Amino acid sequence: MNPKLYPFQFTPILKDKIWGGKKLKTLFNKAITSDTTGESWELSGVPGDISIVANGDLQGSSLTELIELHPDEILGTSVYKRFGTQFPLLFKFLDAREVLSIQVHPNDELAKKRHNSFGKTEMWYIMQADKNAQIIVGFKENSNQEEYLEKLESNSLVSIMNEIEVQEGDVFFLETGTVHAIGAGTVIAEIQQTSDITYRLYDFDRKDSEGNKRELHIDLALDAINYQKQETQKIYFKEENQSNVIVDCPYFTTNFIPVSGKFEVNKTGESFTVYMCVEGSFEINCNGIEYNYKKGDTVLVPAQLQNYFLSGNASILEIYIS
Repeated sequence: MNPKLYPFQFTPILKDKIWGGKKLKTLFNKAITSDTTGESWELSGVPGDISIVANGDLQGSSLTELIELHPDEILGTSVYKRFGTQFPLLFKFLDAREVLSIQVHPNDELAKKRHNSFGKTEMWYIMQADKNAQIIVGFKENSNQEEYLEKLESNSLVSIMNEIEVQEGDVFFLETGTVHAIGAGTVIAEIQQTSDITYRLYDFDRKDSEGNKRELHIDLALDAINYQKQETQKIYFKEENQSNVIVDCPYFTTNFIPVSGKFEVNKTGESFTVYMCVEGSFEINCNGIEYNYKKGDTVLVPAQLQNYFLSGNASILEIYIS
């Protein structure tokens, strides 16, 4: 057992966005400095945006340095064998004061060919939603490239998109190719493959502070889009002190854990585990040391730490790779 390894928190990487707001500060006390902070990257291995440890003896170390020094111990034997030293997932909180662009992400094959990147399968957990807040996920009915281009040309793309009103606790799983947009008035926890590849289809004709429209990627998106109607919303159990499965896909597994009191966790060492606290507060007791977390916190538990306790009163997302 390497005594240096412990549950890691990281300094949030804050992203200013044309559609962002102030809720990441008011809800989670993130140290935002603008009125348009759209994203808090909680745990990232994306080149140029590598997370830095914010707690404990290894404070100041980068995620990359940790993995290079202790690949099996941090990532897990199975994850390291599959991905090498590349951290395979990206964890974010998003605050959409305004609607995001309508966009799509390519699959692994297309992303590798065009960008030497992973694709971007992702899931959303709705942490807060204003009254009547909506998201766009996929098409209302099966469509095709011709209809899509016709609606895009006439600025009526939204008319064929599936708009869903959301509330706290709703979960949506978006496979690559799903056309989507996070709607105004929502705060979301997002779990995704390590990729920052986005094809923007429609941006509601808005302009940035300098009066410029943002770039669209109409041609690139054409063969990335899944034109079929999809069921994206996930219904899940909420049994206390249990890992209730929400999403189990080749890229990640996400469970919902309502913590009430104290219970033991046993892992295999094959994958790291990430916890995102979406309500309340909880503790991890590991090797006799207690680590405390609150709503809006994200923690990486190295794969080497296989036995520990969770306690408190909280709702937690538990993420690992099967």
